[in-house]
Amino acid sequence: MTRYLISFDDGTMIIPEGELAAVGEAAHRVVDEAKAAGVWITGAGVESQAATIVATDGTVTVGPYPETKATVGGFCIVDVPSHDEALKWATKFAVACRCAQEVRELMEDADA
Repeated sequence: MTRYLISFDDGTMIIPEGELAAVGEAAHRVVDEAKAAGVWITGAGVESQAATIVATDGTVTVGPYPETKATVGGFCIVDVPSHDEALKWATKFAVACRCAQEVRELMEDADA
C-alpha cells in the first residue's frame, strides 16, 4: 500500500454561507466511507493560514501569512494500493467539497 496526500487550495473552496453545513456533511460522509474501507490515515481543515516558523537554530517567529496565493485549506492522507485508487478518493472529496483536489504520493519511511 502507498500513502497519498489529497489536499485543496484554500482559495478554491468558495461555498455560499447557507450551504456550508451541507458541504461539511458530505465531506464527513466521504471520511466515514474511507474509514470503513480501511484507507483513512488522517485529515483536517487548516484553521488559519498564519504560521509559526521554527528556524534551524530554534528561533521561533509567529507569522507572517504566506506570501503565496496557493495555501493548503485542508487535507487527508489515504493508504491505497495504487495512484488510480487515490484519484478515486480525490474525486469523492472533490464532489463533496465542491473544489478540485491535488493528489501527491508520499515517500515511504524505510525505518517506519
